[in-house]
Amino acid sequence: QVQLVESGGGLVQAGGSLSLSCAASGRTVSGYAMGWFRQVPGKEREFVAAISWSRSRPYYAKYADSVKGRFTISRDNDKNTMYLQMNSLKPEDTAVYYCAADRAVVAGIAVTDQNEYDDWGQGTQVTVSS
Repeated sequence: QVQLVESGGGLVQAGGSLSLSCAASGRTVSGYAMGWFRQVPGKEREFVAAISWSRSRPYYAKYADSVKGRFTISRDNDKNTMYLQMNSLKPEDTAVYYCAADRAVVAGIAVTDQNEYDDWGQGTQVTVSS
């Protein structure tokens, strides 16, 4: 099992930026697809971004329409860490952000279905003020 720990959340004004990190431990995630999801109290958890694994670059990424062009997902296998750079933040981006890892997927697939993921972090709060 992989342990995932998110960091980098906080309070930011609308239009600002935050960078989230997801550090993995327990085993290497170089062969895992990984993703970011978010949840607002009283609502379902929703997909934000996902990145494939690959034996050689490039990786393949997918984004929710609501964040496309503003968020960028990346990974550093040497550090066993995934990132989410969030720019031009909006109040509606306020949520708890979770990272997840999927071990049972072939290379080159960015997984958007949260039910496919095996391991989850505890989440980090992102609050965007207007």
